[in-house]
Amino acid sequence: MANAFLFAGNPARNPTLFHQTRFMVGDPCGLIVLSTGERVLMIRDIEAARARLHAKADRVVIPNDYAPPSGPSGDREVATAEGIAEFLRREGIKRVACDRTLALIYADALRRAGVAYEYDADLGSAQRRRKDEREVEAIRAAQADTQAAVQAACETIARATAGPGGVLISQGQPLTAQRVRAMIDVLLSGRGYNNPKSIVACGAQGADCHNYGDGDLVTGQPVIIDVFPQSKDTHYQGDCTRTVVHGQATPELRKMHEAVVVAKAAAAAGLRAGTSGHVVHSLTITSLAHAGYTRAIPGPDTPHEFVSLQHGTGHGLGLEGHEPPLLDDRGVDLVEGDVVTIEPGLYSKAFGGVRVEDTYLVTKQGSVNLGGMYEGLDWK
Repeated sequence: MANAFLFAGNPARNPTLFHQTRFMVGDPCGLIVLSTGERVLMIRDIEAARARLHAKADRVVIPNDYAPPSGPSGDREVATAEGIAEFLRREGIKRVACDRTLALIYADALRRAGVAYEYDADLGSAQRRRKDEREVEAIRAAQADTQAAVQAACETIARATAGPGGVLISQGQPLTAQRVRAMIDVLLSGRGYNNPKSIVACGAQGADCHNYGDGDLVTGQPVIIDVFPQSKDTHYQGDCTRTVVHGQATPELRKMHEAVVVAKAAAAAGLRAGTSGHVVHSLTITSLAHAGYTRAIPGPDTPHEFVSLQHGTGHGLGLEGHEPPLLDDRGVDLVEGDVVTIEPGLYSKAFGGVRVEDTYLVTKQGSVNLGGMYEGLDWK
């Protein structure tokens, strides 16, 4: 049995390590949780003073004080890995439990120091799922700013004018997916976010649920706007999707959209600690089936008019845009404090795509929408 836990890596690239330490740094470090509960953070000497003030650790040590007999390495990551292994050896720790993010450089250093390690699939991941009050408020704030960006994009599209061939015109220029995406980036940058490439997918492009979209936006066609930025301050993310149609939506698009909104409400009503992600997903599928739609991936011979749901109902959200749990066929039981998206969609090569997404906190009593705004197709 392990008599310590180890998390190691670079917090800027390892959300689990950041979550454990609540300390952001761009250098390798390691957190050792001893059997006594003492939390020991090993970090570069230049960061040690700041870590002692701000990190979630009881003791802060540096690799140079735990160099192996051969001396400290000139490579920071090697020195950190060897320092962690030497610390454990001096503490008489023979076996540590490690999470799913541990890199081979640390595993190799442990092996060479004679410290055994075991893999714990839930270590770190389970703690991240149970969001505390501060984390929930960070996600709520990120969701509010995400929604502001989605709303600005949808209103810009809805208020454009239709030019030759139905191409939308805004401020005298064709309105393209690239222009809308740049507008989203500027808005979120001004509010302190890193924003991965947003989805602005018009018409047939939206039939592929993860097509980012490019080129001219056209009147009468659905445009999926999906935005998922990360706060530079808290490092938590928002995630919101809406669909907008400039001008008049076709009857088929309106029917698809209504079915998606009803399915989203059905799934949200089923969210509750103790319920499985599979059950929540089945509520989405059942609701869409009642509206005449199926869940299926179209094949090469499928008619263009074929409309279906092609993905799960949602996913966990926090320090990463996609993290456990999934709301899908193999979804696990939900726990109090899970934050998940609900994002049913329907897609057709002929009609394009429709998707509506919000973010929810799972509680014992049900769920709480951490945002929420207008869900319709007309954003004038």
